[in-house]
Amino acid sequence: MDTQHSMEDRLWEYIDGQGNAEERTVIEQLIAADTAWRAKYGELLEVHQLINSTELEEPSMRFTRNVMDEIARMQIAPATQSYINKNIIRGLTIFFVTMIIGFLIYGFGQIDWTAKNDPKMTIDLNAIDYSKFFNNNLVNAFMMLNVILGLFLLDRYLANKRKKFSEEM
Repeated sequence: MDTQHSMEDRLWEYIDGQGNAEERTVIEQLIAADTAWRAKYGELLEVHQLINSTELEEPSMRFTRNVMDEIARMQIAPATQSYINKNIIRGLTIFFVTMIIGFLIYGFGQIDWTAKNDPKMTIDLNAIDYSKFFNNNLVNAFMMLNVILGLFLLDRYLANKRKKFSEEM
């Protein structure tokens, strides 16, 4: 069965004009010498001529217009739909919102809430001890993570820009 399939493949390549001159001469010799090859060649040549002689039917213009109108009514997804999983975006959003809320809670926790009878509050920004914020290892790790994520984002942006530029050329 495999040799029969191989014979058909080789004959179809010969009929279609594929292959180099050496293969074509070998197949011509096989057709001339072997009756099985000659019979199969005649059968496949007849099928080839039948396929070429048939006319393709085209649908009517009304049918084509109805189909196109139906497609236009449907909402077609844009080709540039997001390839990023929405769960990843949600996870990153939750992470950053949680970190912002955490910083706010930590900052409000550092405020001295003792009430003074002074109705006029004076805020002295020099009195704020920033070393409590930036000497913390957790904050340093968070800042380092943000810098790394920013570099990844910049790399992705530049790669997309380079890809669009190369497609335009």
